[in-house]
Amino acid sequence: METNGVQGAVGPILHTPPEWLVTAQELLTKFGLKIAAAVLIIVIGRWVAKFIEKIVQKTMARSKADPAIISFTGSMVHVALMVFVVLAALGQVGVQTTSFVAVIGAAGLAVGLALQGSLANFAAGVLIIIFRLIKAGDYIEGAGTAGVVKAIHIFTTTLITLDNKRVIVPNAKLTEDNIINYSAEGRRRLDLTASISYGDSIDTAKAALMDEICKDSRVLKDPAPFVGVLAMSDSSIDLAVRPWVAVKDYWDVFFALNEAIKKRIEAEGLTIPFPQRDVHLYNPEA
Repeated sequence: METNGVQGAVGPILHTPPEWLVTAQELLTKFGLKIAAAVLIIVIGRWVAKFIEKIVQKTMARSKADPAIISFTGSMVHVALMVFVVLAALGQVGVQTTSFVAVIGAAGLAVGLALQGSLANFAAGVLIIIFRLIKAGDYIEGAGTAGVVKAIHIFTTTLITLDNKRVIVPNAKLTEDNIINYSAEGRRRLDLTASISYGDSIDTAKAALMDEICKDSRVLKDPAPFVGVLAMSDSSIDLAVRPWVAVKDYWDVFFALNEAIKKRIEAEGLTIPFPQRDVHLYNPEA
């Protein structure tokens, strides 16, 4: 007896995945966890680096270290920790860090030769910090400019001039020449000059000027102020007025004493001379 129908069962047709997908799956299986771990190391390491940087800065601040040193040290700690984190992440994905460090060293040498000026600024910044040549808040003169030190960075120093302009000075420029630090000693001498005429009494003028500068409570008693004859000029007797003041009071006392000296000379009946010239006219016809 014949039986009509389909002989056997037809199963589902299976498709072979493309080769690139198989390769991607294998790579993901092999390196996926390593890459994820490397990314995690960088993320956590960056957070830890910032956290340690803040701890170092707060610790130095509590010890009353100079703000410039605090900023400089914090930056150095952060950079060093991030280098360690990057090397750890590369090692996690299988990169031979020993060879990598050698390559970085060779590249660093090449970059160093190309950036000699920047390295000189870096070295100068280290010297400024270590030997405390200047610090934040000092009024200095150097590298052709003058101003109050706002911050000392790895490569540059920021100055604020008396008229509130910001000047960025390369550190090497500061250390390669003289630095005049007006704030380092805590006190400064004012060099003022008062002139009287030849007909006035020098003793009266000296006593009046000494009394006037001693009235200002900001003038220091040690060192003692000085008033003496500076020069006998063509039209006047010039008196040197040399009081000492704290650095923070320098300009206030400078302007105040100049005004007070002018008023005191007039009150004493002394004469403030000005250059004079006698002109003799010769008339041959006369």
